[in-house]
Amino acid sequence: MKPIGPLMWEHRLIDKLVQVLKTEISNIRGQNAINIMLVDEAIDFFRTYSDRTHHGKEEEILFRDLAKKPLAPEHKKTMEELIGEHVQARKMVRELIEAKETYLAGPERGLAEIDDCLSRLVEFYPRHIFKEDKNFFFPCLDYFSREEQDKMLQEFREFDRQMIHEKYTKLVEEFLGKKVPRQGMVK
Repeated sequence: MKPIGPLMWEHRLIDKLVQVLKTEISNIRGQNAINIMLVDEAIDFFRTYSDRTHHGKEEEILFRDLAKKPLAPEHKKTMEELIGEHVQARKMVRELIEAKETYLAGPERGLAEIDDCLSRLVEFYPRHIFKEDKNFFFPCLDYFSREEQDKMLQEFREFDRQMIHEKYTKLVEEFLGKKVPRQGMVK
């Protein structure tokens, strides 16, 4: 298996969530109501799966290793664009969190902001995924030997194994008061 295989599989799951969110956007617009639990789960998905797990493998392994190679200018430019897009995705998710908090403070507020944030995310991810799948991943394999690809694939597997521990260690530390987030607290 090539190391881009797991990344492309992850894209398919992200694509499926995008479809779910498109349906939710239609519901928001048609019913002027929202499934706030779906929004919470989407936030968790984008933060944990899309960003920390998927973008984490790209940035901390694939892009790190590519940065050590003599990349063609177009590949270097695309990699820089992708890194910038990851930053943009994180910002959109933070804005979705803020919109959700506004909505929870008073349902008459924040619904339009949630709609806007979800709309931007469902427009963003298909374009981002297309760029990676069609224009970047395959050409990048040429920079690596078979052994380097196998090592990268193994590093991806180890990265995934550690993710669940990282997520829940952080959660428990927050509960213990080491990093207690103040937003979202109910009085």
